Amino acid sequence: MVGTPRILIVEDDAFVALDLETIVAQESEAEVVTVASVAAAERAAADIDMAILDIDVVDGTTYELACTLHRRHTPFFFVSASRREELPGELKAVPFIAKPYDPAVIGREIGRALGCRVEAAE
Repeated sequence: MVGTPRILIVEDDAFVALDLETIVAQESEAEVVTVASVAAAERAAADIDMAILDIDVVDGTTYELACTLHRRHTPFFFVSASRREELPGELKAVPFIAKPYDPAVIGREIGRALGCRVEAAE
C-alpha cells in the first residue's frame, strides 16, 4: 500500500458511525469516508483500501457491494446487528462482528484487514 490507506465505513446510525471512526483513528492513520447508504457507498468504493460494512442501511443491504469488494480482493468486514446466518453463500467466510461490539475486536480486525492489503500490494 502506498500512501495513506482509505477506509470506507457504511453505517446509517450516526452514533455507531462516529464510534467506528474513532476506533479507526486510534488504530491507523487512515483517511475515513463514512456514508449511510448503499448508493453513496457504491460511489465511494472505487478507491478504498478496506471497508467496514453494516448490512442493513437506509436504502437496502450492502450484500452487492460486499460481493464487489470480495471480487476485487478489497478487505472488508461486517459490523452488524443482523444475523450471520443470513449472509449469502459467497460472503459466509467474511469476518462478522455482531453489535453491540467490543472496540478492541474492531481494532484487531482493522489491523488484520490493513495488513492483508499491505501484503497484497507487495
